[in-house]
Amino acid sequence: MEALEKLGRYSLLLYRSLRSLYEFNTYKKNLINELLKIGYESVPIVLLTGIFTGAVMTIQTAYQLDSAFISKSFIGSITAESLLIELAAVITSLVLAGKVGARIATELGTMRVSEQIDALESMGFNSVSFLVLPRVLAGLIMFPMLYVFASISGILGGLAAGYLSGAVTPAEYVEGARALFYPWDVTFGLLKAFVFGYVITSISCFKGYYASGGAEGVGNSTTQATVLSCIYVLLADFVLAAVFL
Repeated sequence: MEALEKLGRYSLLLYRSLRSLYEFNTYKKNLINELLKIGYESVPIVLLTGIFTGAVMTIQTAYQLDSAFISKSFIGSITAESLLIELAAVITSLVLAGKVGARIATELGTMRVSEQIDALESMGFNSVSFLVLPRVLAGLIMFPMLYVFASISGILGGLAAGYLSGAVTPAEYVEGARALFYPWDVTFGLLKAFVFGYVITSISCFKGYYASGGAEGVGNSTTQATVLSCIYVLLADFVLAAVFL
């Protein structure tokens, strides 16, 4: 029963968010701030994650395909394909679940236990429109962009790792990456990033918005937001792969 109650409160919160879309002046400023926090401030960690993911993928692929009968260009094919269709979106989202999700849950949780949300409501503000909606919209907008950064940095990181390790030349790597490139892979990766952005921001907003129990309660809400975001990102990844591939 508790699980059903939480599902109902989560659904109601999202419904109230959708109903608040027309109140643009209420959340306009917060939306811009969240776009910067979720997008711009996450670029360094996303680039770093992408570079090392691509580098490790290249080295491991080269190790597994160490055969005179297999063209080295396949290293670029496997690395680029894996990044575009899976790793860039999933690994980046798991990292951002800890960075973005934890921040959102902590901010809203602190506002809830310190009664700032109640104060907003008493002054006639729609707290969902003011606090929840801009964070969810920012996630929907910025996660696909961050996926693009992660994909590009991952492919370049793989190229650099292949060259520096002597596993594959840049020309062979690029040849392989282009040989098995399909536009649908990028479309599917963007779709994943869009869904993951929604999952992480909505769950984190829900956990923070309904936090209780003082500082300990905020800590528990933040932990739950991060863990649940990771779990549901992996679940959504499976569902999307089963449906669209």
